[in-house]
Amino acid sequence: MDMVVTIMITNVMDLEVSSLTVKCPSQCTRRCSQTQYHKPCMFFCQKCCRTCLCVPPGYYGNKQVCPCYNNWKTKEGGPKCP
Repeated sequence: MDMVVTIMITNVMDLEVSSLTVKCPSQCTRRCSQTQYHKPCMFFCQKCCRTCLCVPPGYYGNKQVCPCYNNWKTKEGGPKCP
């Protein structure tokens, strides 16, 4: 019985991850809609969304809502995610 429960939980998690990944383009389009650097914003936002499974609300800031998105830094120490 434990094995069945584990499989069900794994499938639910896979479903949640895949549905969120599908939402990444629309969430990043919203997030990057007001920047003049649309292409790089979309590239990094989608990369961050796929990894962190989260995009902060709004066009700018609010990164505290998504800790992974907020804490992912470049080699130079700047923010990786827009």
